[in-house]
Amino acid sequence: MEEPAVQQMDGSADTPELEQLYRDFAANDMAPLWTQRDDLMPMTPSPQAVPHVWRWKTLFDIAQRSGDLVPVGRGGERRAVGLTNPGLPGTGYATPTLWCAIQYLGGHETAPEHRHSQNAFRFVVEGEGVWTVVNGDPVAMRRGDLLLTPGWNFHGHHNDTANPMAWIDGLDIPFSSQMDVGFFEFGSERVTDEASPAVSRSERLWAHPGLRPMSVLENTVSSPLSAYRWEHTDAALREQLALEDEGFPATLEQGHAAIRFTNPTTGGDVMSTIRCEFHRLRAGISTAPTHEVGSAVWQVFEGSGTVVLGDTETRLETGDLFVVPSWVPWSLHADTQFDLFRFTDGPIMDRLNFSRTFVPSA
Repeated sequence: MEEPAVQQMDGSADTPELEQLYRDFAANDMAPLWTQRDDLMPMTPSPQAVPHVWRWKTLFDIAQRSGDLVPVGRGGERRAVGLTNPGLPGTGYATPTLWCAIQYLGGHETAPEHRHSQNAFRFVVEGEGVWTVVNGDPVAMRRGDLLLTPGWNFHGHHNDTANPMAWIDGLDIPFSSQMDVGFFEFGSERVTDEASPAVSRSERLWAHPGLRPMSVLENTVSSPLSAYRWEHTDAALREQLALEDEGFPATLEQGHAAIRFTNPTTGGDVMSTIRCEFHRLRAGISTAPTHEVGSAVWQVFEGSGTVVLGDTETRLETGDLFVVPSWVPWSLHADTQFDLFRFTDGPIMDRLNFSRTFVPSA
């Protein structure tokens, strides 16, 4: 008895009937799994985004020229320039879930208030003199500070000095766009409070370690603390390394101190879609190569060293940014003390139970 012919499951057709079947698939907007399994369900993540490095000096120069040529105000709202991943052309996205931009505000300029569904933060690598006003609360922006603007909070910025200032913005715009959850609303033409206090009201209420106001006992989705100050971040990292010197377990790995910024009402991430961390490496330390599901953007806060992304090693200096797509192995080496800020889509990966980390054994 003759064995039936075995058809290749690659979309090729060697009979008129099979040719017609594939034509009918196309005519009726259908696609058989067997012709695209490798694309739909790869053996490991196969991201479209690619590892990439942006130089702070170049970014700042371009932002400065934007400040000379492009006004800030109602309509465009912000002088923010997104970092486009070369693997995601035409999107303005750093990763499939994260948007990162350099924002530039000139001397005595005001960015009007608005609000949107997307979660946002600002991280300052240099400069001061700008206040971001979040729901009417003026929050000073200074070097090393992490400033939060969770979704649907009115916010604007005003510069009280004659000197321009630049910082990075991080948002979940790509994820929000893909999920079709975005709303936007204009607010005040300027800001609702042009005061410039040294300490915001949210800090006065929430920035006391281990202490919670009994007037606000309900948990919040995003952190009610609008500013995480550099002096606290620096002290936490410094003490981890001091404890390591004294022989106590305190660091993530030898010579590698790290902290995660948390919501004081839950102990979880500062926002529902974005995780923020800070890492400090001693001079001469190298981290283990690491694969992680989800994507991350890093910025060098201080010091110099190198990053290996996949098979490519790149030197880094203060302000430089780099992106790590999902499952691309990364490792760091510190030439000097090396301080880096990082934000990721970790909360999304955790909640969807997709999180996975792999560190190859030596």
